Amino acid sequence: MLGYTDSMERQKGFILIILVTVAVFAWYVVFAESEHKLKVVFLNVGQGDAIFIETPSGAQVLIDGGAGARVLGELAAVMPLYDRQIDMVMATHTDADHIGGLTEVLRRYDVGTVIENGIVADTAIWRELRALIADEEAGRHVATAGDRLILGGGAFIDILGPASGERDQPQSKANDVMIVSRLVYGEDEILLAGDIERDDEVRLALSGINLQSDILKVAHHGSKNSSTDLFLERVNPKVAVVSAGESNRYGHPHKEALDRILKVGAELFRTDRDGRLCFISDGRGWQQCS
Repeated sequence: MLGYTDSMERQKGFILIILVTVAVFAWYVVFAESEHKLKVVFLNVGQGDAIFIETPSGAQVLIDGGAGARVLGELAAVMPLYDRQIDMVMATHTDADHIGGLTEVLRRYDVGTVIENGIVADTAIWRELRALIADEEAGRHVATAGDRLILGGGAFIDILGPASGERDQPQSKANDVMIVSRLVYGEDEILLAGDIERDDEVRLALSGINLQSDILKVAHHGSKNSSTDLFLERVNPKVAVVSAGESNRYGHPHKEALDRILKVGAELFRTDRDGRLCFISDGRGWQQCS
C-alpha cells in the first residue's frame, strides 16, 4: 500500500509539473501575442462612452467612464483582477454619461494622470469627481488642440479639440467644449469624436487637420445631428463604432446617422447590439479581438 501511495504521489507531482508548465506557456503566449500591439476596447456601459486602451508598452488609458458603476465590471473583464492601476484617465467633457463612472474608477483604482477639457461645471457629479482627483493626488492636464499625448511603444494621441478659445463659453454651452482626439499607432488610427455635433464636425472637416482614421468612434452616440456627410468623408472610416444603451430614451443611434455612416462604406458596430467591442493593432492593420 505504501509503494502504491509513493507511486501516486510521484504521478501527482509529475501532473502538477505539467500543469504549471502548460500555465506558464499559456501566459507566455498571451504576452508574446500582445507584445508590440495596441488594444482598444469600447466598453459596454449602456448609454454613455467608455474606451479602454492598452498600449504596446503596457500603459493603460481609460477615456470616459459611462454614467455609473457598470464601468467597473467592464474593466474587470479587460484588466487582470490584481491590477488596480490606470496610468491615464481622460474626461472628454462634463456630461454625467461620460464622467459619472469615473468617480467609481477613482475610488477603485490608482490613477496616474487625469486629462480634462478645462470646463468648470455646476453639477454634483463634477464636484465629486474633482474632489476625488484631489484626494488621489493624480496629475492633471487640460487638453488643448495641438497637444500630443505620448502613450509609449510608439502609440500616441493627438488632441484635435478643444481650441483654447472655445473654453470662453457661457455655462449653458460648457458641454459643447469637447476633447476630440485621434489615436495613432504605426499606420493605424482611431478617431474619438466624443459628443460633437454638426457645427464642430464641419469646423474640424474644414480645418485642414488630418482626420483620416481606420476606425471612428461615432459622435454623440449616433445622434441625428452628428455624423455629417462632410465629416464622414474626411474621416473615411473602414469601421464605425456607436456607443449607446439598449432601448435608450434618446433613440440613439438615429437612422439618419446610420444611413450616412453606411453610405461611406464603413462596417458598423454598436455596443447596444454587439456588446463590448475589442480591436487590436500591430501598426499595420486592425483585427477584432475577444
